[in-house]
Amino acid sequence: MQARLLIAALALGISGFALADGCPALLQGDLPKLRSKETIDLCQQFGGKPLVVVNTASYCGFVPQFEGLEAVYKAYHGKGLEMLGVPSNDFKQEDADSEKTAKVCYANYGVTFTMAEAQKVRGDGAIPLFRELASQSAAPKWNFYKYVIDRQGRVVESFSSLTKPDDPKFRAAIEQAIASKP
Repeated sequence: MQARLLIAALALGISGFALADGCPALLQGDLPKLRSKETIDLCQQFGGKPLVVVNTASYCGFVPQFEGLEAVYKAYHGKGLEMLGVPSNDFKQEDADSEKTAKVCYANYGVTFTMAEAQKVRGDGAIPLFRELASQSAAPKWNFYKYVIDRQGRVVESFSSLTKPDDPKFRAAIEQAIASKP
């Protein structure tokens, strides 16, 4: 029965269809956590929660946005918001040494939200999370592209690198994601 539902959903082109375990397609899988031997089980950690996903890079001119992203995380975490930073060298601005990436995030900018090890976020080699984000919205066009995701694992809205974390439209999308039903 579940297989037929999945086939029917795929045939209808329903993106983000919840699989048998109740986890949306967007959150299937896991990622290695930055500067840790642990992995991030996307469904376990973020399932049913509003989420902001942002691709980052340590040597990008937008790296000061870490401060604003951390402020957003602190402001909305009490309301259930989670945040996931995914470093990437797709735009040739991330260090190959994850210790240096961790220093930028944790020491230089005081990031407390979840950070993954560097991943591919564009093209054929993109990790499943970013392939699904691209199918629901668009692939990141540069570093610090932001996706606001509702409790069902659907993209509410995506924002370019030029959108600062204190932008009213970004904040409104976060509020919408927080208000969404699980």
